[in-house]
Amino acid sequence: MGKVKNILFIMSDQLRADYLSCAGHPNLETPNIDGLAARGVMFSHAYVQAPVCGPSRMSFYTGRTAFSHGATWNFVPLPVGELTLGDYLRPTGMRVALVGKTHMRPDLDGMRLRGISGDSEMGVNISQCGFEPYERDDGEHPNQIADPDLPYNKYLRDLGYDSKNPWNDFANSAESEDGELLSGWLMRNSHLPARVREEHSETPYMTNRALDFIKEQGEDPWCLHLSYIKPHWPYIAPAPYHNMYGRNDCLPLVRADGERDNPHPVYQAFMNHTSGQAFGRQEVCEAVKPVYMGLVKQIDDHLGRLFAYLEDAGRMEDTMIVFTADHGDYLGDHWLGEKELFHEPSIRIPLIIYDPSAAADSTRGTTEDRLVEAIDLAPTFLESAGVKIPTHIVEGRSLAPLLHGETVDDWRDEVLTELDYAYYKARLDLGISPSEARCYMIRGQRWKYIHYMGFRPQLFDLENDPDELTDLGDSPDHADIRAEMHSHLFERLTRRKNRTTVPDEVVVERTDGSRKVGVIIGEW
Repeated sequence: MGKVKNILFIMSDQLRADYLSCAGHPNLETPNIDGLAARGVMFSHAYVQAPVCGPSRMSFYTGRTAFSHGATWNFVPLPVGELTLGDYLRPTGMRVALVGKTHMRPDLDGMRLRGISGDSEMGVNISQCGFEPYERDDGEHPNQIADPDLPYNKYLRDLGYDSKNPWNDFANSAESEDGELLSGWLMRNSHLPARVREEHSETPYMTNRALDFIKEQGEDPWCLHLSYIKPHWPYIAPAPYHNMYGRNDCLPLVRADGERDNPHPVYQAFMNHTSGQAFGRQEVCEAVKPVYMGLVKQIDDHLGRLFAYLEDAGRMEDTMIVFTADHGDYLGDHWLGEKELFHEPSIRIPLIIYDPSAAADSTRGTTEDRLVEAIDLAPTFLESAGVKIPTHIVEGRSLAPLLHGETVDDWRDEVLTELDYAYYKARLDLGISPSEARCYMIRGQRWKYIHYMGFRPQLFDLENDPDELTDLGDSPDHADIRAEMHSHLFERLTRRKNRTTVPDEVVVERTDGSRKVGVIIGEW
């Protein structure tokens, strides 16, 4: 094995941790991702900083928690001045590029205030969260907001898909027996094949674009973020993936009637969402979950193409490969659809890291059970590229010691996840202001504690209730545990990195130094 020259950072949108065969799914076979795990390390307890696309991704890219970087939801811009992977890696000579989704919203007001043009090199870097947009596509193009110049739409039209918006009308729509267009946005159509040929659908297209980039780079170093749109909704797949699996192939639902008896107010409000009401029905779960599996299988098949090219080109010798997701998907568990809240199906993600360096040989094919976070990837990438980690800014920890089999006695005991739910209908139903719609979770090996502004907490005993079916948030017998976990949460929140403009070394150098520069304070 060689050393790290390139980084391939693969993210699959809305992929649960348990929907891979290497993670234990009994019927969904993902041999190519499994093969990556066999050559690297699979982290069994990896958690996102926010169970929503935008803030989660910004935490991956900055190494900072959601309320530290400030882009707390999808429509909230990442503030100008928040440093990202591109800011750290590009000075090393790496070309840092994107193929796929970021959900980034640029801070246009901040750029305007500083006189930064969006067309300038700096403006592009800031507005694309540090990535060169080799092919950015966030994968949501309904007719009302579709970009007429979307490259994927042009690609489809050039192939003969006759539509102003073939993303909507072919890649994410089906067709009835009498030729009626059936929207893929409607889950009742998810069992039907998309109108696009498989080789022209989004996953192979993005894989092709990643191959284009890698081939274009030749021997020059690169970091490529290949960010797949699927298995995120619309839940619709091209043939043959649309019916590759059936309801008997799906994992059983994790939910209990008791969860709906006097539930936590915020939990109830999310169950009342359209997605919660839909996935509360057995027929919806049985229709969607097989297609979700097909979309995952399609990703694995095309990753097989990509990995085969890297092998043939000798890039497996010098390329770190990461496979992960931005969050999970309830898929009906706990009577919920989508993500957002803090049960394991929503916040736990797959994480596999292949490190080509010889230092990682001792851990190949192993599973690491310690608690890791999305913010750990940024410092891992920096260390692998020989970049000094700015510990006064980055809140995560490099995973290199775990990848290299080193003894680490002070690894974290708990992980933090946060949610800003100000934009959701749940907030309106609860009658609270946008600034009050916040909640924070801290999870240890046994206890998971969730603090809600203005509402009682939730508490789950993961040792005796691993499926999180019994909320102990108002149990008199667990008041001491709640108080202890609340103090742990408070301690974690106070450790945010907010003094981002001055590193600790400078602080140490200047501590108690006023007399050295002739400033004498308080002496008689």
